[in-house]
Amino acid sequence: MVARIFVGLLSFLVFSTVLGFPAERGKSAAIIREINKSGPYLGRRFRVGTVEGKRVIYVRCGVGLVNAAAATQQMVDHFYIKGLIHFGISGNTNSSLSIGDVTIPKEFANTGLWDWLKPNATVPSNDVAKLDFKNYNDPKLGNNSLGRIGYSPEQFYSETGEPNTPEQMLWFQVSKNWLQLATSLEGMELKQCVNASLCLEKKPKVVVGLRGSTANTFLDNAAYRDFIFQTFGVSSADMESTAVVMTSLSNGFPVIVVRGLSDLAGAQDGQNSINLFGPLAAANVANVVVQFVKLLSKATYFSS
Repeated sequence: MVARIFVGLLSFLVFSTVLGFPAERGKSAAIIREINKSGPYLGRRFRVGTVEGKRVIYVRCGVGLVNAAAATQQMVDHFYIKGLIHFGISGNTNSSLSIGDVTIPKEFANTGLWDWLKPNATVPSNDVAKLDFKNYNDPKLGNNSLGRIGYSPEQFYSETGEPNTPEQMLWFQVSKNWLQLATSLEGMELKQCVNASLCLEKKPKVVVGLRGSTANTFLDNAAYRDFIFQTFGVSSADMESTAVVMTSLSNGFPVIVVRGLSDLAGAQDGQNSINLFGPLAAANVANVVVQFVKLLSKATYFSS
């Protein structure tokens, strides 16, 4: 399976990552020591350290929605944290953005929750969008036996909601005060070159407040890229972010997502550029995360 994965720290960043801010340092450190004593906990190694003078807990969550939700829930269940930062790389679905840019979206949708229907079936009334495969026939004649897809909202359970009564939601918003804080990062300097002989045509930038999509699919298809941009207005496509945001909000923790654009998600000519520019996107997103952590200097920012 193809996936946007780069392993390392700071300059070569893990694609799927959760960073937590421990509320009670001693207890969290003790828990980490106990969990790591006999090896990784449920396959994951939790690490405690300092970023810009602030104590953090770091874990790799792996590829896909289930891995992301599980890692986030483990983080909030076992450690005394104040908030979470999710960061990594993603595909670019917005032609006004460029490879190397870093996006800090305001909200995410799971665009992989489908009702897959027969060609002429009625899309359920609670679905939020539909995709008819026949619209992509070549030549454009007749039906397509793949039928149509209806896009369903999530069922959101939260600690503030009624028991066993989920709320139907499509968009999951990151913490507003953290997003507002992140706007001060717009204009910061980002890397433009992988090396002396390989550089991006445009200078990368930080963009705050757009929309992102998540699905258990590596997107490398121009037609579908255009469809989800036109239908949902999303600027990035990844495989984890919605799960991290949804799990954090369900548990009542502030959360923000930082994603570096590594490729054009299928709009390119020829091969996907992730192997060329993935490391650059990872380096840029790591730099932005460090600068964001540096900004978290006031206790008021640790509320959702």
